[in-house]
Amino acid sequence: MSAIRLIVGLGNPGTQYEGTRHNAGAFFVRRLAAEYSLTLSADRNALGESSRGLIAGHDLRLLVPGTFMNESGRSVAAMANYYRIEPDEILIAHDELDVPPGESRFKHDGGHGGHNGLRDVIPALGGRKDFWRLRIGIGHPGAARQVSPWVLSKASAEDQVAIDASIKSAIAALPLLLDGDAVKAMTALHSEHHQSPPDNED
Repeated sequence: MSAIRLIVGLGNPGTQYEGTRHNAGAFFVRRLAAEYSLTLSADRNALGESSRGLIAGHDLRLLVPGTFMNESGRSVAAMANYYRIEPDEILIAHDELDVPPGESRFKHDGGHGGHNGLRDVIPALGGRKDFWRLRIGIGHPGAARQVSPWVLSKASAEDQVAIDASIKSAIAALPLLLDGDAVKAMTALHSEHHQSPPDNED
């Protein structure tokens, strides 16, 4: 696999969207930056906030697009083109309806799966789909008509704890992926999610 050079966290800009399910990807990148003492700052060349530094010994760029979710491709392509980063050198973190809260999964290649951010990114990258994804589970509301208000609202306290834990697990497994061991990274993340949790006490 090609070495990952850019990690993107999708979301919507503005304080009204902070903490919403749709911003799980952006939250992952912000937490990753904090974990490695990196500072995200405005980057005109990337139409968003970016940073560069060592993560688990790898020289990486981080990006939180300043565009709205359905225009994510503008920001991702702008940064990729400016820094000459190929699609297969990109990891995009995003919220995932088809994965329950508390789970996150690495995936390589594939379609957009109905995600409006990925739907815009793929054509912006010349139709290439061979980038990595971190699918952060937020669960599904149960009906298609409820999806929009679901992703644009905040998770319940219980679900948010689970989402935060899955993001922490993904950050812990990330070095394996950066080292080029995708199978170990995927297995580590999967195993973490399927350990028996302690019973909740009232």
